[in-house]
Amino acid sequence: MKFNATKIGLKLIIAVGIVTIAIIGAFAYFSISAQSDALLSQAGIHANKLSDAIKNSTLTGMLENKKEEIHSIINTVSHEPSIVEIRILNKEGVVTFSSQENLIGKMVDKRAESCYACHTENQPLQKLSIDERMRIYKISEDSPRILAVINPIYNEPSCYQAQCHAHTKEQTVLGVLDIKMDLKDVDRQIEDSKMRLIIFAVLAILALSLFIAYFVRKWIGIPVSELVKATNQVSSGNLNYTIENPGKDELGVLARSFNKMTKNLADAKLQLFQSDKMASLGRLAAGVAHEINNPLTGVLTYSSFLLKRTKDDPELQESLEVIVRETIRSREIVKGLLDFSRQSVPKKHSADINKIVKCALEVVGSQLELKRIELDVHFDDSLPEIAVDANQIQQVFINLLANAGDAIGESGGRIAVNLSRISLSAHGLAPIKAANCPKKHDLMDSDIRSYGLPTIRVKVISNGSEGIINLDPVYGKHRHQYGIGIEKGRKLEVACPQCNISLIEENVPCPKCGSGVYAFEVPPHGTLEGCTNPECDWQRCQAMDEAGHKDYIEVKVRDTGQGIPNEDLSRIFEPFYTTKGQRGTGLGLAVTWGIIDNHNGTIDVESELGKGTTFSIHLPL
Repeated sequence: MKFNATKIGLKLIIAVGIVTIAIIGAFAYFSISAQSDALLSQAGIHANKLSDAIKNSTLTGMLENKKEEIHSIINTVSHEPSIVEIRILNKEGVVTFSSQENLIGKMVDKRAESCYACHTENQPLQKLSIDERMRIYKISEDSPRILAVINPIYNEPSCYQAQCHAHTKEQTVLGVLDIKMDLKDVDRQIEDSKMRLIIFAVLAILALSLFIAYFVRKWIGIPVSELVKATNQVSSGNLNYTIENPGKDELGVLARSFNKMTKNLADAKLQLFQSDKMASLGRLAAGVAHEINNPLTGVLTYSSFLLKRTKDDPELQESLEVIVRETIRSREIVKGLLDFSRQSVPKKHSADINKIVKCALEVVGSQLELKRIELDVHFDDSLPEIAVDANQIQQVFINLLANAGDAIGESGGRIAVNLSRISLSAHGLAPIKAANCPKKHDLMDSDIRSYGLPTIRVKVISNGSEGIINLDPVYGKHRHQYGIGIEKGRKLEVACPQCNISLIEENVPCPKCGSGVYAFEVPPHGTLEGCTNPECDWQRCQAMDEAGHKDYIEVKVRDTGQGIPNEDLSRIFEPFYTTKGQRGTGLGLAVTWGIIDNHNGTIDVESELGKGTTFSIHLPL
């Protein structure tokens, strides 16, 4: 991944790197200081113990004035490798004993670095702490450091009561024992420790920088770059671009929200385009209705005239009757197209559904025969007549049969049509066309549809995340569209998207799974309740349930075609949405859905790829 100075990942790496360097640098500095102090402290303790040992060893010689014995002890100890010099000074500062004999009898410089602690302002101190006894200095720039430890020799009773009684009782300090040790070994250990800590700090900084760079790139750099790429694609007009494999963190949530946003934008763009097409269709239909009706009137006039002149030819009469009937129907189709664009109410009259289906089969029968498609039709002569617009309902069956033929193709297949009377409850069948929150805000979402119907839009809060769910508008169906991931067992809050009023019923568990229950008004049917668990399909509308079963005429059209992909099923009734590519206009099923809806009926579809599709129409008796 290539970084530049404007990328958030690089900025984060630099910031964390600086903090890491500061922390590790401070740790290394204090560690080195602590180790240096510890080593020097050990050296000082050793020197103090050695000084006390020498003072105790020479005590007898001092009391008995045995100078040779004292010189012998000092010379013996001074042979230690780290000892530079051992000397004893009297109270006037004259060297009385020394490992360097040429210095005996000489006066020391009381202003020297090793002496000033005892002779501040030229007055000797009588008491010194252990730390004040030690001094570290250099004789020259190139020489090793020297640790000098002075040990005062105090006047004790054994001194002023000795036979030599050289000192009076009033004297406090008789002299000092001065030991000088070089710190070459200590400094070498300090340098070694310092080097090890520096190497460790550099390696730790490099390792942490690599880890930070890797994880920042993985968790921030790549997702952010993908989001930037996606926004550039969308800004260039590509609304079909999606971010693949979004994670589960905040950037993953952002990526999923982005995908949902682009999908909604694409749908909105398509709906706007479809609205423009519908508007254009309305204007076109108004003009076409006049232009096509004129030639259709001519065809109808001459075919009717020929029909009267060929009474003696039954075969020709049958063909002319088809021409007359289909010409009339074509004129009605043009008018119906205009009516659909204007959402007109159908002109209902009592009609025989069997006859309507037979007429539709006559129109498409030859086309299906050419494709070697077998028709298996089961009529039910006991069906009562129903109040419908016969031309519109015939158009429904022509559209379904033609679509079935297109799905089967030229390889041949089978179309089954079954008519029957059936009694059904509202559960799983009745469409919900109105929904309100307790404050009467409209919950219907016309922008997102399911099987031709506007969905019910509610806001959901789950585990701190907020999103939208579009509920299936068919009572009892569970084909919801989730705009948010919901974890099983998590408490779910459902609210109105406009006023945020809660739709959750307090202390009301789902009777099927025990989860929470949402509720809202569905005029004119009262209250609709549903389970908040995505895996539970429980719903209840008391008014619909109490209405009981209703009688319908059911017509099923089943084909053995290629089937419809599952992701397309909920959209096939939208205007201009087609799965046929350039071969389809996407208007047939939209017209079909509109006609059935205007007849207070329902149309449903089931499909499986490679096995076929079944359309189920229910017209109320």
